[in-house]
Amino acid sequence: MAATTRREQRDRTRTHLLETTVDCLVELGYAGTSTQRIQERAGVSRGALLHHFPSKAELLAAAVEYVARLQLDEIRAAAPDTAQGRLAAVRAAMSGPAFQAALELWMASRTDPALREALLPSQREIGHAVQSLLAPDFASQSPAEARVSLESLLMLLRGLALTSTLRDDPELADAVLARWSSAQ
Repeated sequence: MAATTRREQRDRTRTHLLETTVDCLVELGYAGTSTQRIQERAGVSRGALLHHFPSKAELLAAAVEYVARLQLDEIRAAAPDTAQGRLAAVRAAMSGPAFQAALELWMASRTDPALREALLPSQREIGHAVQSLLAPDFASQSPAEARVSLESLLMLLRGLALTSTLRDDPELADAVLARWSSAQ
């Protein structure tokens, strides 16, 4: 087997740091996610962390893109043939650890303009991916109606994910989505 190149090692370390950051965001929340904690959990030196991410802001900006890439991969990997399958795929992408990490970053971005600016491009990209996946389900609607349908679905899924942190009731969530679907 060929020896690992420096680039491969660097990429692996960078990915490990981003995975650790997501784990910290999910487990500890934004407030509990410090560079010290990430460094310790990742098992890297302070110098290694600073080599890849000179500041917490740069680490979180990279984490935003990493989380978005995870969500996009989930959304793009699911190419179901039915409206119900597409809805289930989007729901799954908007309820796992990557989405929980994204929620932490969204809440922090409310008072952190730099983080908000870092979030916007990736969130727009996710929105476009979801829109592309669900476009067949809104084809009979006017563009304005389709936009409202899509946005209401995204808001509903975000709300269900947020609500599940306090009260996880899959049957109720299924009923809420069924009601939304029947209203479309």
